[in-house]
Amino acid sequence: MTGPRFRFAPSPTGFFHVGGARTALWNWALARSMGGTFVLRIEDTDAERNRPEWTQGIIDALAWIGVHTDDPHFEGPYFQSNYAEQHVAAAQRLFEQGDAYYCDMTGADVEARNKAEGNQGYQGWSRNRGLGPGPGHVLRFKVPAGTTVVHDLVRGEVTFDNSLIEDFVLLRGNGTPMFLLANVVDDMTMSISHVVRAEEHLPNTPKQQMMWEALGHEPPVWAHVPVLVNEARKKLSKRRDKVALEMYRDEGYLADAMVNYLMTLGWMPKGGEEIQPWAQMEADFRLEDVNHSPAFFDLKKLAAFNGDYIRSMSPAEFLEACRPWLLAADAPFPADRFDEEVFLAMAPVIQPRATTLAEALGVVDFMFLAEPAIDADAWAKATATPDLVGVLRSSSAAFEAVADWSADELKAAFEQAAEANGFAKPGKAQAPVRVAITGRTVGPPLFESLEFLGRDETLRRLRNADATIG
Repeated sequence: MTGPRFRFAPSPTGFFHVGGARTALWNWALARSMGGTFVLRIEDTDAERNRPEWTQGIIDALAWIGVHTDDPHFEGPYFQSNYAEQHVAAAQRLFEQGDAYYCDMTGADVEARNKAEGNQGYQGWSRNRGLGPGPGHVLRFKVPAGTTVVHDLVRGEVTFDNSLIEDFVLLRGNGTPMFLLANVVDDMTMSISHVVRAEEHLPNTPKQQMMWEALGHEPPVWAHVPVLVNEARKKLSKRRDKVALEMYRDEGYLADAMVNYLMTLGWMPKGGEEIQPWAQMEADFRLEDVNHSPAFFDLKKLAAFNGDYIRSMSPAEFLEACRPWLLAADAPFPADRFDEEVFLAMAPVIQPRATTLAEALGVVDFMFLAEPAIDADAWAKATATPDLVGVLRSSSAAFEAVADWSADELKAAFEQAAEANGFAKPGKAQAPVRVAITGRTVGPPLFESLEFLGRDETLRRLRNADATIG
């Protein structure tokens, strides 16, 4: 496919970072809207991170957020480890043309000399020693004098003083390439035209731009996007924060909601409306509109996005989305007790109360249990006075006499029973009935729940609760 070429180059680490997911989505939106290509390249040169299941995890996570390998704009995955010969050849070319030199100084040597001379960093001591390759010899890039100007679509022109950049290593002492070199050579090999990545990579950019120019290539279009931070405004960390995209997927966050939320972290859709369909965001997204400031990954806001998307689903769509949780092996009720018709009927009262699909299970599970497990604390609180116990018994009798088993009739019968037991506000007297029916003090609307549960099962549970009191 012609057009600009964007790349997403993650390392397989065992999970997919939400910050990486946002970067991938922004690259994906640009590639598709500009008629270009999204290249997936796996940075797998670290043998400890080179596991097929981790690479598959990246592909699966990308697919969940809509970046599909069978899309005509998708290319790859490529693996950095397959291009080692090109990396070494490029380093050798830099050496032969005088842009790099070998150095035999160890880290300890550099530290000792700096201590003796009062310097910091590597001071180019081997530049003119004429060393060639050999055991333990690293190859260093010869940083030129002057400045390096990086033209960044997000941050404008960023100028770096080359005197503050030490001659960096291209090849280790064992001859293997460093990441910066491999990254540049891979981008050249794959004709990458745009490098869109997190701002933490900006300090490396002048070094990479020097290599692009020394190897006779026009540098790509650079764009360094803001990092994601937590509530304390610290960069998201896997040691401290919930950053794995797969965790949100497994908890029942909808892919569309996650995509919509991630797209808005550092960028605002046109018109100021944050809830947007993908097609609109893809058409409107521009790097020039990205904010410079770090973006707050707000878990409460993500939950609100997800709740909005859940409420917008039809009952049938909601059922299909919840099915993996409803029929999971560890669901609180056996699969043969699940009734789709009951769930579909309850969907309109479940959806407003669930922020994730997993939460929906906790709202509706009492409908399909042979016997709800009554929380002891909830029961003690609900039946703390004789009046509430009386409500339980009198409402049971009132429900049994209801001719039309509907939410409205059940509510009217309950209110009469509550008033007969001295409750001026019948709503406060619902607790023992709710606990007897659901096992909990909170849940979906009580009388709609009784209607869906049915006469026989409702009266059975109330009688059981009465017997428990006795």
